[in-house]
Amino acid sequence: MLNLLIDYAKTHGLTIEPGFKPKTVRWAIVCDKAGRFLNVQELGNSDDKKNRGQIFSVCPDLSQPEMKAGGSGCRHFLVDNVEVVTLLGKEGDVSGDKKAKAKHDFFVSLLRQGANAMKVLDNLADLLDSEDALSAIQRAFAAKRFKPTYSVTFAITGRVPMFLVEDNAWHDWWRGFRQSLLAGKSAKRRGSSKTVSDQISMNKSMRCFASGGFVEPASTHPKIEGLSDVGGLSMGDVLAGFKQESFCSYFLIQSENAAVSGDMAAAYRGGLNDLIKNHSRRLTSAKVVHWYAGKKEVPNELDPLNWLVDVEDTDTAERDAQNRARSLLDSIRSGERSELLHYRFYSLTLSGASGRVMIRDWIEGQFGELAANIDAWFSDLAIVRRDGDTLAKRPKFLAVLGGLVRELKDIPPPVEAKLWRVAVRKEPIPEFVMAQALSRVKVDVIQDEPMSHARMGLLKAYHIRKGDKNMQPYLNEDHPNPAYHCGRLMAMYADLQYAALGDVGAGVIQRYYASASATPALILGRLSRGSQFHLNKLEGGLAHWYEQRLASIWGRIQDAPPKVLTLEEQSLFALGYYQQKAAPRKSASDNNQQQSNVKEK
Repeated sequence: MLNLLIDYAKTHGLTIEPGFKPKTVRWAIVCDKAGRFLNVQELGNSDDKKNRGQIFSVCPDLSQPEMKAGGSGCRHFLVDNVEVVTLLGKEGDVSGDKKAKAKHDFFVSLLRQGANAMKVLDNLADLLDSEDALSAIQRAFAAKRFKPTYSVTFAITGRVPMFLVEDNAWHDWWRGFRQSLLAGKSAKRRGSSKTVSDQISMNKSMRCFASGGFVEPASTHPKIEGLSDVGGLSMGDVLAGFKQESFCSYFLIQSENAAVSGDMAAAYRGGLNDLIKNHSRRLTSAKVVHWYAGKKEVPNELDPLNWLVDVEDTDTAERDAQNRARSLLDSIRSGERSELLHYRFYSLTLSGASGRVMIRDWIEGQFGELAANIDAWFSDLAIVRRDGDTLAKRPKFLAVLGGLVRELKDIPPPVEAKLWRVAVRKEPIPEFVMAQALSRVKVDVIQDEPMSHARMGLLKAYHIRKGDKNMQPYLNEDHPNPAYHCGRLMAMYADLQYAALGDVGAGVIQRYYASASATPALILGRLSRGSQFHLNKLEGGLAHWYEQRLASIWGRIQDAPPKVLTLEEQSLFALGYYQQKAAPRKSASDNNQQQSNVKEK
């Protein structure tokens, strides 16, 4: 996995050198060539309320251990937040916090040290040291819509403003500065080594987990960003970390327990950060990132994984979406898109937990296999609409997840990771998932709520993936399982009661559905006896129609209704109930109309 992330970073031209990484910057302090302050400029699309700023692909960056080695107040170079650079706090107030002042002073000191490589940095350091100039910058920011946490950098005016962070003149100096921090850290470590394990772990050459070569392992791995909305920390989370001694062995400390060189760690960090930012989909408490390995990028409109979660706005788009995977699969088989046969896909399901990246699942396979699996997912979930006219719209993946719980936030991360794998790998739907959906179906039925298409489709898909070839999107009167027909009977008795008495509040369904779905023999006989009263309330033609339908269904149950139904059989009961409710509406209404026509004659 690490090797694939590194290949992704290299093939996409991402910054993979330790000490450098892409950063998004919201503001620029604009100065002239002499370092005199001119104004502040918002970067990116200033008209966009969600403007995030401008991305600079190569910015200086210090890891957390390097910042600790830098001492109190250690900050980044050239790019930092508004509070550090200008000492402005919330609501435009000048921060009097000692820690903020120490960070500001360190930032200015870095500008002076970097002036050995870029002379203009000395002028900028003078600018931030000047009370008058700093006050002018603070007033300029106070007049703008800003937050202290927004990042800021410097630009020098000209025909085209030059952002100093884009000038590579500072790169060599920065590399040397980082080496000095690391050297100081190593010296401090050597001076404080007191145990055998500390002595053994120094100057160690180990096999790199990523490259396979012998390297000096990075003491810690860089943090992965972008998981703060799924349990991660805003400052980032580590993919491989061994802070506690209980995770260490063989006298190895920290990340020596999973040896990766600094270069390779920076490379996989760059690849994973880019995937999370640009190629991820949030589910509920986890994110899925995916990519393809091939000669060219796969366009979004041909990406099957996007179809699982992307929002469709119109009925036409919904119907088209059901056919996309099949059309793509046909084009691959026909040779129209034969190049996609050689592509491979990779998918990671991620979340954060206590500063660590949790890899909840890893999936890989051939592109053609993926397209076929997505096609099968849509086909297996297909279910008739509640009104019985057509098939329901394909449910989005989050709708399928939501079919298991009362609120989407209640989905446990392992469940959503498992269901994602079920969709992508065409695996059987776990029984516990079926049981959760079934329990929500019972609640809908008893509370007289509209039955969820996603829930019913998931129950249907469960049986299809169990090998039930008789399960169809519409009613199947020839289904061999008696439990299915018990559900049909329940629906018919409910319709019969409504036709005879109208809305009676707590009717047959509210009173008997739960017990009938578990012990049909005990309940259906009672409902059969009571149905005669309802039939006597109807006109002859309609009563005859109901008698025929009930007799036909009873004939499918063989000798007698089952005494007890398993959970799996209860789901068949629910499907029979739902599909029967959807199926007979047109027939019953037509029969009623025919009866009215006879009366008129």
